[in-house]
Amino acid sequence: MVDKEILQYKVGGLMYMPAFQKNIVGKLSGNKLPYLNSAAFCLEDSISDESVDEAEATLKIILRELESVENLPLIFVRIRSPRHLQIFHETIGMHSKILTGYILPKVDMNNAFAYINVAKEINEGRLSNPIYIMPTFESKRIAILLTRQTELLSLKQAFDEIKQIILNIRVGANDLCNLYGLRRNINQTIYDIGVVRDIFVDIINVFATDYVVAGSVWNYFGGDNDNAWAEGLRRELELDKANGFTGKTAIHPSQLPIIFNSMKVTKTDWDDANMLLDWKSSTHGVTKSADGSRMNEVKCHSAWARKIKILGELYGVIE
Repeated sequence: MVDKEILQYKVGGLMYMPAFQKNIVGKLSGNKLPYLNSAAFCLEDSISDESVDEAEATLKIILRELESVENLPLIFVRIRSPRHLQIFHETIGMHSKILTGYILPKVDMNNAFAYINVAKEINEGRLSNPIYIMPTFESKRIAILLTRQTELLSLKQAFDEIKQIILNIRVGANDLCNLYGLRRNINQTIYDIGVVRDIFVDIINVFATDYVVAGSVWNYFGGDNDNAWAEGLRRELELDKANGFTGKTAIHPSQLPIIFNSMKVTKTDWDDANMLLDWKSSTHGVTKSADGSRMNEVKCHSAWARKIKILGELYGVIE
């Protein structure tokens, strides 16, 4: 079993797909998605209300067939509600040998405790092999300024009770944009949408000290603007990293190599992280970096160093 501290960074590029995605078994069997860290089978927004039963039946078959595939990514299912989480786990999820966990949509204080109670229930007796959850913040109560601070602080307090089974906190850019009738174009990042940027900053402020918070989806992946969508994704990934987000939701395989490469660390960061984690001096708390270009301070940079060390080991080091 992989330690949660490492696993939370291993989620990396999480690719969403409808639960009907039957061809994923062949792609994973044939190693056609080498940059796929984690996969999310969606039973929520990507599935019509009338098709949920059919989608679940298909997903049950997919999960069973994937059990024979080697070197699987982390596997998640996005459910619809606390009740749906309970029913799906009882009928399908608990029988799967490969399920890493569940993604919880539109989480706020209206449903948080219901989700938490079900999460506790499905993890009874599973301390050494938990079913993880990843709450997604994308609702109106989190968006609007009048309720945001109270909502986020209350959610933090509530979810801290089950912190050991929360793998990532996720954010829903499209749902938040939709509240205001907005959509970023191919030349804009989510940080150009000021009202959504401010929501993201507050989520990071409350949660990033104790949780990995993953970056939101980038909506573009091809067509006549190959260079534009890829450059846009790279630009947004840089801003994600600068603002405290780690990893990203993907919606197309072409996005995965770009997200994967963004998770790599530079040689300078790698060397400095190792220096900080192997601090020898008993008298000094500061020294120059390995390449002599900046200051390293053991008390200020230790959390950063631990993160860089894990990312480097998982994704690699670049010059």
